[in-house]
Amino acid sequence: MPIDPTAKRNVGRSTLKVPTLGLGTVFLADPDALHTEAEADAVMEAAWNAGVRYFDTAPWYGNTLAEHRLGRALWRRPRESFVLTTKIGRTYRRPKDAAGFDFPRWKGGLKFELRFDYGRDAVQRSYEDSLQRLGLNTVDALAIHDLDLRFHQTEEKVKHYLDQLDGGGGFRVLEDLKRAGEIKAIGAGINHTGMIPQFLERFAMDYFLVAMPYTLLDQQALDGELALCAARGVSVVIGAPFASGILATGAVRGARYRYVTAEPDIVDKVKRIEAVCARHAVPLAAAALQFPLFHPVVAATIPGADAPAQIEANVAHLQRAIPPAFWAELKGAGLLRADAPTGD
Repeated sequence: MPIDPTAKRNVGRSTLKVPTLGLGTVFLADPDALHTEAEADAVMEAAWNAGVRYFDTAPWYGNTLAEHRLGRALWRRPRESFVLTTKIGRTYRRPKDAAGFDFPRWKGGLKFELRFDYGRDAVQRSYEDSLQRLGLNTVDALAIHDLDLRFHQTEEKVKHYLDQLDGGGGFRVLEDLKRAGEIKAIGAGINHTGMIPQFLERFAMDYFLVAMPYTLLDQQALDGELALCAARGVSVVIGAPFASGILATGAVRGARYRYVTAEPDIVDKVKRIEAVCARHAVPLAAAALQFPLFHPVVAATIPGADAPAQIEANVAHLQRAIPPAFWAELKGAGLLRADAPTGD
């Protein structure tokens, strides 16, 4: 069945409800190419005109650039008409070498120096800095950002920052903000399996923003993480439904998977999925967008976009009817796990 991109779903046991389709704002941060302010504004205008009312951002995106651009697009809109979420875990300051400073991760990133910090004072500062960059005095949720092996490299560092979040009072700040009604929900952005259980052992979470381990190409999160979320009443937001590119572009030369050039086995798998798509007249991107939303713990998906046409395509893909026979063939061919929910 088609999916209504504006239909709202509950986020865990919190009071927050989010539309099924949102917009992730990594591309507002110029990760790989420079965009003018007019181009960034055009993406946001297209999202608004298409009915998108859920926006997720982070200080990390463009070293604070995305928050500035997103806030400029939203601060004159009626605040009750959209959902806005951002993240904590990094604080920013003026670099010592202001003239020579460069940060290669973001093609157009702002020249501020980051520091990872999940302690009490840093969480409070990050929250207040985000409000000022956005030009808005409320956000609906805060997510703990990138507290995992992808960014911290070793289990020891991950444990250190989990301890800082816990014993250092950072999570208490989030709880206090939620209790006071300043935010409605507390989340965590993760890139790998294994982190959800660690968070749930220590913290009362409302949702996880999952960047990779549950897509049309990879369902490893079914092995325990999503079931654990279901048991605890915790929701999931899918942050990279296109697996960082290849499920939107298809198996083209240079297609990206998990933020790097796709390996031959991944390219081959995508080609096989594309063949099934062709037999059922289903766009690959439509299947990729819809698939995660069939799982009962998934509240929303928030693909990024760097052009208005991509926004319009995402809305259309979510509303497209996909026949049950398509999902059945993927499962029969071993291209999709047999236990993955597909709305049948």
